[in-house]
Amino acid sequence: QVQLVESGGDSVQAGGSLRLSCAATQRTVRIYYMGWFREAPGKEREGVASIYTSISNKVYADSVKGRFIISVDAANNTLSLQMNSLKPEDTAMYYCAAETAGRRWLPLDRSSYNYWGQGTQVTVPS
Repeated sequence: QVQLVESGGDSVQAGGSLRLSCAATQRTVRIYYMGWFREAPGKEREGVASIYTSISNKVYADSVKGRFIISVDAANNTLSLQMNSLKPEDTAMYYCAAETAGRRWLPLDRSSYNYWGQGTQVTVPS
């Protein structure tokens, strides 16, 4: 069992920055890859960024490329998302996800992940 706890969400002006963190509390289970997803009101949950932890391969959604940076501290099982140049359309609940079963890496496909956090709210007023 892996528990994921997100933090760092806030309300920030357009053009500003935020850093989200996700702590995985279970360190004895291997985590193959982790990702960030977001869900805006009335929209489906979408993949934002993903990282394969052992080789640090990263994938980003087109909407955040060049603005967001995903990183992982493998020793501490902590995932981060540095978000720069934030836009109103980035407003959403952001979720951390992890995969522990060694399944095929489909970075931005939410069905690939078997553990999820409770989410942290990011608001960028227009």
